Amino acid sequence: MRDLVIGEGKTAAALDHPLDQQIFHIRMANSQGRREAASLLLKKMYGWRGYSIDPHATHLPNKITLFAETGGDTVGTMSLCLDDSEIGLPADENFGDKLDLLRAQDRRLCEPSRLAIDKGVSKRVFAALIHISYIYAHNIHGYTDYVIEVNPRHVMFYKRMLGFRDFGGERECTRVGAPAVLLRLELDYMGEQIEKFGGMMEQHGNERSFYPFFFPIWDEPGITGRLVMGATSSSWPAQHK
Repeated sequence: MRDLVIGEGKTAAALDHPLDQQIFHIRMANSQGRREAASLLLKKMYGWRGYSIDPHATHLPNKITLFAETGGDTVGTMSLCLDDSEIGLPADENFGDKLDLLRAQDRRLCEPSRLAIDKGVSKRVFAALIHISYIYAHNIHGYTDYVIEVNPRHVMFYKRMLGFRDFGGERECTRVGAPAVLLRLELDYMGEQIEKFGGMMEQHGNERSFYPFFFPIWDEPGITGRLVMGATSSSWPAQHK
C-alpha cells in the first residue's frame, strides 16, 4: 500500500503544536520486518500495563496490520481481523457464543485488535488507524460490525470516543491474562459520524468524540484506491458462511 500521510498541507493556527505539525505515515505491515516493528511497540505498551502478549504471534491470512511511523520510529499500530468461516476471530476464544448470535443475523464481523499508541503521539494517529481500518472493512469488503475485547477500565473510552456499546459482558481474556468486556459498533453508525464530523479537527464545537480527527469524507475515495492497490497481491478471506 502506498503511504497515507497525516500532517501534510496547511494547518490552522490551533494546530501549531509540534505534535500536530509532525508528519505521520500510515503503512500496511506487509513484510516480516514491519510486522516485527509493530510487535515490538505492542510488547512495550502492553508490558507497561502489565499485560502478557506474544510479540511473535502467527500472521493469519484474515488479518491485516497497520502501523504509523514518523522519523523512522513506529509510534502506533493496530490489527484488523476479518471474520472467516474457518479461522473466525480472536474474540471467539472468549465470546464465541455471543459472536454467533450476530452471525445468525447475517452480520459480517471484524475485530480491531492489538492496538498500541506510543505516549505523547497525536490523537490524529489513533483516528487515522481506525478510519483506515473502517474503509478497508466496510467500504471495500462490506463488513457490518466491529467487535472488540477491551479491559473494563477502557470501556468508557471506546463508548464515548467511538460510540461502541456493550454486547457480551465481562469475561477473562486468556490471550492477555486480564478481564475483558466485549463491545460492538455498527459500521453504518461510524460512517454517519465520519460524514458529520470527519476533518473538523479543533473546529468541532461541543463534539467530544474522536470523529473530528478522522479524515474528511471526501478523502475516502483516494484512501480506498490506495488500499485496493495494496491488496492486489494478497489473498483476502471469503465471507463467513
